[in-house]
Amino acid sequence: MLLAVRAVFSVLYLMALIGLFCYGVNAFVMVALHWWHRRRVQAQRPPDPPAVWPMVTVQLPLYNERYVARRLLEAVGALDYPVERLEIQVLDDSTDDTTALLAEPIKRLRTQGLQVAHLRREARAGFKAGALAAGLHQARGEFIALFDADFVPPPDFLRQTIPSFVAPQIAAVQTRWGHLNRDYSFLTLVQALGLDGHFAVEQPARCWGGLFLHFNGTAGVWRAAAIHDAGGWACDTLTEDLDLSYRAQLCGWHILYRPELVCPAELPVLITGFKAQQCRWAKGCIQTAMKLLPAVVGAPLPVWIKYQACIHLTSYLISPLMLIVVLLAGPLVSLQGLTPLTAVLGGMGAVFGLSAFGPASMLVYAQCVLDAQGWRRAPWLGALMVIGVGLSWSISSAVVSALWTNERAFARTPKFGIGPEGGTWQGKTYVDRRPMAGAVEFGLGLYSAGMAWLVWDQGANGLLPWLLLYTMGFFTVGAMAFLHTTGWGRRLGHRH
Repeated sequence: MLLAVRAVFSVLYLMALIGLFCYGVNAFVMVALHWWHRRRVQAQRPPDPPAVWPMVTVQLPLYNERYVARRLLEAVGALDYPVERLEIQVLDDSTDDTTALLAEPIKRLRTQGLQVAHLRREARAGFKAGALAAGLHQARGEFIALFDADFVPPPDFLRQTIPSFVAPQIAAVQTRWGHLNRDYSFLTLVQALGLDGHFAVEQPARCWGGLFLHFNGTAGVWRAAAIHDAGGWACDTLTEDLDLSYRAQLCGWHILYRPELVCPAELPVLITGFKAQQCRWAKGCIQTAMKLLPAVVGAPLPVWIKYQACIHLTSYLISPLMLIVVLLAGPLVSLQGLTPLTAVLGGMGAVFGLSAFGPASMLVYAQCVLDAQGWRRAPWLGALMVIGVGLSWSISSAVVSALWTNERAFARTPKFGIGPEGGTWQGKTYVDRRPMAGAVEFGLGLYSAGMAWLVWDQGANGLLPWLLLYTMGFFTVGAMAFLHTTGWGRRLGHRH
């Protein structure tokens, strides 16, 4: 019996390490692709503006956004684009007073000559994808610009992006996400670092390297014909943007990424909101992988592009793989004599470290790409790792849910109108009040601490740093969840 347990644990452990190694090494690949193509792309001239600006429909999908809806609408109303060639659709599925709060700014924009349609649905079928599809049926634009409620597009957004569609095969143009409240707190700072790695390195690397990439759901523009050709918006996954992006690329369309164009957004300020966002992305990503990977594998594409698409679509498997390593480390060490030598476990810990060094290197490189002094932010990567591993349970649960159920409830990320001038979430609607929100993380923190002691006692010190990291991560996320949901964390991580 013990031999069977040892065999199962050892195989799972080894498979998890191999998986982590593949994902970790791929971060080095993204850095290499970015570095190789960067100068060539930067030397290219920006596209010339069209002789006649095309009709553009701006879609604003909203659901209970009382604190940011007006800010978004005012920013869209200030877009520098011919009024007669611009249409704004407010896709409002709200059930609170957001709808009433929009009445005055919509009326004001209409008096300025803007075409603003306030579209309401009887039921929120299909969530965001359903709202976008419903709006598309009425849209008159040749191009569809999308902005989520937490974004504030700059006035020249359309004049900068629309010229990129000069090539007829371009389906969508995606811009880089900026951060309105990067320095608001410890939590927003580490989120910004993580997003910078994706938007400053991975997205351009995939675009410049001829790989599949995805439209990020907002802060970009679609060619309406490409949406229709790819089958339209679908609501059978929680990441309708990733789903449509891959379907369009499988149909022969291309997505252009413009990293020099920045559209800022508000980062989640509560750990519960951040967890909900990450779980939605993780679940939707795996749902999309299950839906489209067979088509990707069977497509007449180079093996390298297929491999990179598989890595891209399944990237959220990193969290459950990391969790397997942590949960099995202690049991493997405790079965002395029936498991590999502790030295072997220590060597595996070193492999785990090498795989973690890949993403860390990409994040440091991203800061250097964005700012010549960006390397100064490198010490904060430790904090990002702490939060990242602390979320591994929540993300792993989302991944398992995607694999075993068809449930597609859309958990929105609350926004509170916090920007460069500051703001607060205290006393506002949408705050999660569940006092036990961090209970599981506290339990896993205790487990990781126990396993760290066991590993240290048995001399398998190669794993010790990672178990201590997980102990710190689970306790940190658990504490933040408790303090945010109970209201005790009024100044937790606040840097002002």
